[in-house]
Amino acid sequence: MSHVITKRHRFSRRNFLKGLTAAGTAIQVGLPPLVAMFNAHGTAYAEGAIESRFVLWFNGNGIPERYWIPAETGEHYRMTPCLQPLAPFRKDIHVISGLDNAAAAIPGPGNGHHKSMSGLVSCTAFTGRGTAGPSIDQAIAAKLGGEPRFRSLQIGVSQESFGESIQRNMSWAGYERALPPEMIPHKLFDRLFGKREEGWVNRKRSILDAVRTDATALKKQLPADDQARVEEHLAGIRDLERAIAGLPPEYSRVDPPDFDGDMKDWPRIAKLQSDLLVQALATRQTRVASYMLTKCQGLSRFPWLGFTAARHHDYTHADGKAPGADGADGQRVLRDICRWHAEEFSYLLARLKSIPEGDGTLLDHCCLVYVHEHAEANPHKNHGLGLLVAGHAGRLATGRHSRMEGTFGDLYWTLADEVMGVGLGKFPTATKKLSGLVA
Repeated sequence: MSHVITKRHRFSRRNFLKGLTAAGTAIQVGLPPLVAMFNAHGTAYAEGAIESRFVLWFNGNGIPERYWIPAETGEHYRMTPCLQPLAPFRKDIHVISGLDNAAAAIPGPGNGHHKSMSGLVSCTAFTGRGTAGPSIDQAIAAKLGGEPRFRSLQIGVSQESFGESIQRNMSWAGYERALPPEMIPHKLFDRLFGKREEGWVNRKRSILDAVRTDATALKKQLPADDQARVEEHLAGIRDLERAIAGLPPEYSRVDPPDFDGDMKDWPRIAKLQSDLLVQALATRQTRVASYMLTKCQGLSRFPWLGFTAARHHDYTHADGKAPGADGADGQRVLRDICRWHAEEFSYLLARLKSIPEGDGTLLDHCCLVYVHEHAEANPHKNHGLGLLVAGHAGRLATGRHSRMEGTFGDLYWTLADEVMGVGLGKFPTATKKLSGLVA
């Protein structure tokens, strides 16, 4: 919002949280951030501060460092081939390298993927069944409190179910207490907006029909710009409804992977899940989410990239099933896979940046952390990892590449306390706050 508005109707927090709810049903479509909800300068809601949101975003099997981590540090680093899709958001991201996953080195049960995943999300050692403590998203959610419908959301994309619980889950409420991601767009839609009457979409009716009268009455109370935002919000929900209804029937269920691996169209699903996540954050249904694009030690194939001869994990190792991970061909395959990961993250950032909120955008009030279970994939490397922090919540420093010394515990402790303001106090493997994360 570039101008100051001094005289207009102010919409209350209670009505904002309630949104548009159909009487006698579970339908709740929420409301986007409206100008009428903020103070005259757009710097806070009429009844309180604009809350920060936290998203932990993950894809599995590590990276090819030579194609992912920039050679230069500072503001003038060159975008690597893997990160090139994020070039439009250069000023919105902070590329970080050098941090260690210290908990992955603790002796105990499990292979390199088990130990890495547990250490990555919770900074605790793998117990043999799961993490030994809460993942960082759940540690933050437990401290935030407030009034959202959902304390947190767990979202997934790739449905292949290879491996154990630690490979299929990234959010953990506590010791060995997994919070599985919702991987079916149909179910996530119903959870956010309400259960649709069977056959509505086929009869060219919509979930919005149940709230149309209330929406019309609400818009009469609002100025023209907010009326347009409400209509755009409702149209976006309808577009999502149609897109999900148009998915092939097999996409509405999770099947165990067959011998040939998982061949579904994950880019299509990823964008739908990102759209649903943005809706949840924009309507303040939650302040915390995790997003699992691919699984730890994932076995998906990539027909949209032309890689169907082997599965993702095969491409990371010289095991005879795929080009050698240390060879030129194998590294180029991993480069292209990781570039697709960055494309999906870029799509999420674009959607967040497209939503006006107060005097900025939804992205201005988000802290997103994009991580992998390993650095270089082939040796299961757990030191010198590359990651991204994105958004502008809490004065996040962006527009640069920094090499830092420390642990993921140090990173999470710093973000939780200095950016999200939750007063975490401590987190496993953390010994210090990292400088350079906050401007």
